[in-house]
Amino acid sequence: MCWPWPFAVIYRPPSPTNYARILLIDDDQTLRRALRLSLEQSGYTVTDAEDGGQGLRAFAAQPAELVITDIIMPDVEGMETIRELRKLSPAVPVIAISGGGRITSDDYLHMAKLLGASAILAKPFDIEVLRGAVARLLAPAATAKRPLPLES
Repeated sequence: MCWPWPFAVIYRPPSPTNYARILLIDDDQTLRRALRLSLEQSGYTVTDAEDGGQGLRAFAAQPAELVITDIIMPDVEGMETIRELRKLSPAVPVIAISGGGRITSDDYLHMAKLLGASAILAKPFDIEVLRGAVARLLAPAATAKRPLPLES
């Protein structure tokens, strides 16, 4: 079947990961804004929060299909956030990110992995590495959400 010209030019099939909801939790406003824009440009719906407490409230109000959380934050930090997310939704993929603190980021990230993080990234990281991790973790869920083709 041949599509009429305007539709063929405008229509772009969604990629397998489009339309997934992501919750992004980081106290660094500049990084949070940059990651949000990048993920939205990739077709994701992103909700952001500046600390774990705000993130957990956002997740309870509208669960996300994937969570990205920093580890070192004021108020409710990332380790506690991961523990609480595991109680609320054991299957939700979580990507833990950290630039370190009093101990190295590798130590924090190792602990996050033990608490149930699905993937870990040390700051600074390449945005393509994050996009790849997001796509990989959402792949099974995204396949089930693809729109069915129209019958001719």
